[in-house]
Amino acid sequence: MAVSGQRRRPVVALYERIADAVHDGTYPPGSTLPSEPKLAAELGVSRPALREALLLLQEDGLLTVRRGVGRTVNDRPPRRGFEHVQPLEELIGAGTPLRVRALLRTVEEPTDFTTQHLLAPARAELRFWESVLTGEGAAAALSHEWAAADELLDRVHPEFARALRAAEERTARGPAVSMLAVLLGASRETALAAHSAITATLLGRRRGDQLGRPADTPAVLVTQVVRVGETPILAAKHMLPTGAPALPVLQSH
Repeated sequence: MAVSGQRRRPVVALYERIADAVHDGTYPPGSTLPSEPKLAAELGVSRPALREALLLLQEDGLLTVRRGVGRTVNDRPPRRGFEHVQPLEELIGAGTPLRVRALLRTVEEPTDFTTQHLLAPARAELRFWESVLTGEGAAAALSHEWAAADELLDRVHPEFARALRAAEERTARGPAVSMLAVLLGASRETALAAHSAITATLLGRRRGDQLGRPADTPAVLVTQVVRVGETPILAAKHMLPTGAPALPVLQSH
C-alpha cells in the first residue's frame, strides 16, 4: 500500500511502457518476452535499467521467470493503472481474502472527513458502506467507505457508478464486497491513483462492540483516497485492531 506518491524515476517510465505493452496485447498472456539484449535494443534503454524494470514487473505479478524459457507474461496479469491498489480484504488476507460482512449500505450527507477528502459540497448525497472483514471466525477490520456523489461519478467514472448500484442490489440478496473491490473491478479502462495514511489509535466503545474487542484495544487507522486524475472518487477509513492480520506497507518519499 503506497503511503505517498513516488518520484517518477526513469525505471518507472520504463516499467509503465512494458506494462502498457502487456495490457494492449503486444506481449499477450502466455507469451515470452524477447531476450534482454533484444528488448533493450527495441526499447532504446540500457540493460541495467531494463533489468530493474523487469524485476519490478515480476514482483507485481505481470511476469514470471521460467527456467530454460525466459520471462513470460502471466495468464492473468494485474490490470493497468492500479497494480499497487488492493482491497483491504485481499491485502491482509495472506493469500485467502477475508470475508466482507455488510453492516450498513446507505446514503448520507458529507461529514468533515468526506468534505476534506472527497471535496464534497454541502448537502451532497454520498454512498456510505460500513463493513466488517472477518477471517477464521474472528473480526479482523472495520471499514467505512464513501463514494463521491452519483452526479460526479456519472461524469468522471460512469462504470463505477453503475457497478456500485449493481453491487448494492446483489448485497441485498447475497455475499457482500468492499467498495474498493467494486471500484477496481469497474476500472479496466480507467487508471487510478491512491494515497493512504496510517495512524495509531484506540478502538473506542462503538468500534470495539462491532469488532468484539474492548474499547481500549490499540488499533491502526488507515485512511485512503482513490482518484481518477485529480478527482477524488472514493474515501475510506479502515480500523485494524491489535491481533489483526499483518498489513504490508510501502513507505514512499
